Amino acid sequence: MSATPYRVLARKYRPQRFEDLIGQEPMVRTLRNSFSSGRIAQAWILTGVRGVGKTTTARILARALNYEREDGTGAPTVDLTELGVHCQAIMESRHVDVIEMDAASHTGVADVRAILETVHYAPVMARYKVFIIDEVHMLSTSAFNAFLKTLEEPPPHVKFVFATTEIRKVPVTVLSRCQSFSLRRVAADEMTAHLAKIAKAEEVEIDDEALAVVARASEGSVRDALSLLDQAIAHGEGRVEASAVRGMLGLADRIGVLDLFDAVMRGDAAGAIEIFRSAHQSGADPASVLADLAEAVHLVTRIKLAPQAAEDPALTESERVRGAEFAGRLSMRALSRAWQMLLKAIAETQAAPKPAQAADMALVRLAYASDLPTPDELVRKLSDGSSPSPPRPPALNGPSGGPSPAQAMAPARPSPAIAHARDFAAAPEAAQAPPRAEAQPHIRLQRFEDVAAMAAKHRDILMSRALERQVRVVRFEDGQLEFQPTPDASPGLAAEIAKKLQEWTGQRWMVAVASGEGAPTLHETREAEAAATMAGVRAHPSVRAILDKAPGAVIVDVRPRAQVSEEPELDAAAGDALPPAEDDDDF
Repeated sequence: MSATPYRVLARKYRPQRFEDLIGQEPMVRTLRNSFSSGRIAQAWILTGVRGVGKTTTARILARALNYEREDGTGAPTVDLTELGVHCQAIMESRHVDVIEMDAASHTGVADVRAILETVHYAPVMARYKVFIIDEVHMLSTSAFNAFLKTLEEPPPHVKFVFATTEIRKVPVTVLSRCQSFSLRRVAADEMTAHLAKIAKAEEVEIDDEALAVVARASEGSVRDALSLLDQAIAHGEGRVEASAVRGMLGLADRIGVLDLFDAVMRGDAAGAIEIFRSAHQSGADPASVLADLAEAVHLVTRIKLAPQAAEDPALTESERVRGAEFAGRLSMRALSRAWQMLLKAIAETQAAPKPAQAADMALVRLAYASDLPTPDELVRKLSDGSSPSPPRPPALNGPSGGPSPAQAMAPARPSPAIAHARDFAAAPEAAQAPPRAEAQPHIRLQRFEDVAAMAAKHRDILMSRALERQVRVVRFEDGQLEFQPTPDASPGLAAEIAKKLQEWTGQRWMVAVASGEGAPTLHETREAEAAATMAGVRAHPSVRAILDKAPGAVIVDVRPRAQVSEEPELDAAAGDALPPAEDDDDF
């Protein structure tokens, strides 16, 4: 006689009633009220993450709609304490009037039409014909359109239950015809209690910490949690310990993660790498270690903002005590910076050809950034005239508590904090200008024309043209410029001018767009001066005489005598030069 085949825990402990659903009390309350008042909808759509119980809930809903006792009595109800005539068949997906379809493999309009052709036929055995369509978002647009009319006005004996993990992909025309329920992720404490009850029923010895590890790894999915528990029971051979579960999942020890967090936030890069290497050699995945480190940052941040978060029953005693200690010692700026760096580091580690090396470098960056002042702190200290606080001394890693051989042999050099401080001092607005090797001496500018000359000196053609043609100065003094831009000026011209002036003069400039009317641009001023000069030359008696004797002659340019004398003499082959005017003293 063959042995009874083993049923996995996810199937063996699948909920049979609404009371068995954990963490879904709002949905159960709404359904209970609607059934008791007779306000039963014609279609429902259930959404949530994978393994949270959408398909199981759909079957329980079909069972509630078709509940009937052995004596033929009964009505739609959510109180399913007693097994009805159709209950077992419905929960085992073999009832003729409860049709289940996987939309992932039946996406076309032909599949939907096959369903719609049977809609008008009465149920064979049950009270309602219930259509359960899983992963409904996979249906094509034409398939959704085929559903609309029937979904809006179905026959009285037909009910629809849709399930999806991507409700955003379901057309609003379908959503508007259904009652929507969002199944929540199960909280870690509820999941831990549920797993403990199942472990007791299975007569398996398992640590509370191991249950907490499985609950956290499931991320709120009951099916994932039961599958991991099944695997942990097989891995532990009767007794399941937290260390074995972490090794199975490739996770770092929680105490080790807190030690790693402590090391990087103290700036101990060598200690952090050593802790990470130990976890990696024990089988921990590099990206998972960084993810656990990010979880530690999140935990400390929560405790810092809301101290009651330390009372979470899913936390270990070590996490509660040390988390509160870290929260009191670390600033929000340091925690936020660590979080942002870890998010980037996790993605880099996952994509790196050698993830362990990528994780090493991420930990080094975190450690070296731990004691750097933030930009606003550095600006405040520089404004007060005080130097940035020196960084804490590096951790002593030698065998006797002194410096390690590598530290003893390393040449003296400025710490990363001081080096960064110099960069921020040169450009306090956080990377507004690239760091310079040497601070430039302060250059004073007395007139706006000096600014245009500075642009020409640096051969910045675009900025020189903008200063010449697009700036109408309202107010100018050294370190401050207010102007009215011309209509063709760039919207970001003020910021560009401020950036260039800081780069050229070595000081910060206050550049702003003013509401008042500004002076003419430099180009307009030169054009006006040239026009006035030309008018004066035309009015000169000698010039008028020349123009009268040479009809059609045109004055092309007017230049000072010194500029003309500096030009080379004309080549004789090009023609004789004109004799000077008789009355040239007036020129």
